[in-house]
Amino acid sequence: MDLQARVTDLESRLAFQDDTIETLNDILVTQQRAVERLQLQMTALLKRQEEMGGQFESSEEEAPPPHY
Repeated sequence: MDLQARVTDLESRLAFQDDTIETLNDILVTQQRAVERLQLQMTALLKRQEEMGGQFESSEEEAPPPHY
């Protein structure tokens, strides 16, 4: 294999690797955005659960119904 063929092969591999890295980076950015969105949703759900928790705690402390 002559030097020119080896250089051409290396340039081809480099171009393929650059494309792969760019694709993986795009996927990573998309996944990071999804994780951030899910974290915000989880925070909102936890806050909502805490707010609603007070409503259910008061009903647990009430006396049992008369038929007990």
